[in-house]
Amino acid sequence: MSQRPPNLTSVTTINADGSHRFLHPSDVKGPFTLARRLTALVLIAVYVGLPWIPVKGFPAVFLDVANRRFHFFGFTLVAQDLWLGFFLVTGLAFGLFYVTSLFGRLWCGWTCPYTVFLDHVYRRVERFIDGDAAARKKLDAAPWSLGKAWRRIAKHGIYVVLSLAIAHVFLSYFVSIPQLYAWMQGPPSQHLMAFGVVLFLTGSLYFAFAWFREQFCIILCPYGRLQSALTDDHTVVIGYDKKRGEPRGKVGAPGVGDCINCMRCVQVCPTGIDIRNGLQLECIGCAACVDACDGIMAKVGRAPGLVRYDSMQGLAGKQTRYLRPRTLVYTAFALMGLLAAGAALYSLKPVRVLAKRIPGQPFFVSEGTVRNQFTIRIINKQHLPTQFRVELDATGAPEGMQLLGAEAAVEVPSLDEVEKTVILTMPQKLYQGSQRVRIIIREVGDGVELSQEVEFLGPDLRFSTLPPSSTS
Repeated sequence: MSQRPPNLTSVTTINADGSHRFLHPSDVKGPFTLARRLTALVLIAVYVGLPWIPVKGFPAVFLDVANRRFHFFGFTLVAQDLWLGFFLVTGLAFGLFYVTSLFGRLWCGWTCPYTVFLDHVYRRVERFIDGDAAARKKLDAAPWSLGKAWRRIAKHGIYVVLSLAIAHVFLSYFVSIPQLYAWMQGPPSQHLMAFGVVLFLTGSLYFAFAWFREQFCIILCPYGRLQSALTDDHTVVIGYDKKRGEPRGKVGAPGVGDCINCMRCVQVCPTGIDIRNGLQLECIGCAACVDACDGIMAKVGRAPGLVRYDSMQGLAGKQTRYLRPRTLVYTAFALMGLLAAGAALYSLKPVRVLAKRIPGQPFFVSEGTVRNQFTIRIINKQHLPTQFRVELDATGAPEGMQLLGAEAAVEVPSLDEVEKTVILTMPQKLYQGSQRVRIIIREVGDGVELSQEVEFLGPDLRFSTLPPSSTS
């Protein structure tokens, strides 16, 4: 089947007959490749290590969905605090847009989990078993033999094991390592949902990294399409210096540029493009072509930087402007977002309190007393059992109002909640209409103090001549 050379009108990973072309990028050495590899190792270590690191008795990051508790480095959120997720999601998205406007698809090539696992885990396994790019291409074209079979079995067996490991680590963020280990020792029938999640994730990861590969970045990931709207001519991307490199020719040929047309930049590209054709959505900014070209330039005695990180303006010999309307507006939005997120986090308390009227009849009148019944829900997000006192704010309460049912302190276990029924009462003769009053929930000692405002209801004053013993 014929293969198209890299161009701007078709995807390199698709053959002329429409079939999938497997890319075998060559290995490359250089400062950017080394930096990317170290970055990937750190990110993988963080991903694997966070569920193991205890902070205040829980993993550093533990999304306890079953109990609706979410632990982040000792900081605990409950379901009622999930509105903060707005700042997290929008902050991550905006941060990605902000970085893209300055440095293009730096995220894709350096820190995207898909790229990290594909380039620095699965492709390293493939290189170890099948050899370099030339050996892998030769093996693909060779007929089936015992040697080819065992290499395929070994490689895909390791792929499955790696996919299982990644899937189990992902699940541990939601169930914790001890619970996951206990489940692994028991039969799958006791935890079918978790078992199904691991199987689905394992199958998806294996399919993505063993077959689909760079097509995810090219076809499915929307970020590549978004970059055209997020970047401009001053955005730092990876580009080819045409003024210096053209026309291409052999070393020593008269009238040629620095590019010797060795195709090394194409051979090492993980998405199969030719960077000399200009910036393309397939480019993930990994800088493999930069290291490859610089290595060739060093061998032929020419200056590095023929392919480099630069803006379109810089490649054209003009000045790159980092401060421009786009980045200034993004910076202003980023600062506003940080201030809003900081204020939201500052207002967050280690205790959450909710007060609601008990369903049913809104009030009772008996023996000359008006009664309202409420449920006080106290959620303790602290890692120690805590006692609370429930009191009526006398400064704003009408004359004669009392709070009953909370004479003793309420103890709430660590990371738990307790509901307490309280009754507000006042003499009917002093009732002057509905009024909002505050109930104070105060931690015993010098702890946090919260309040909830409730509405005290009673009989319609137009019918105040009814006998005191009547009930509404």
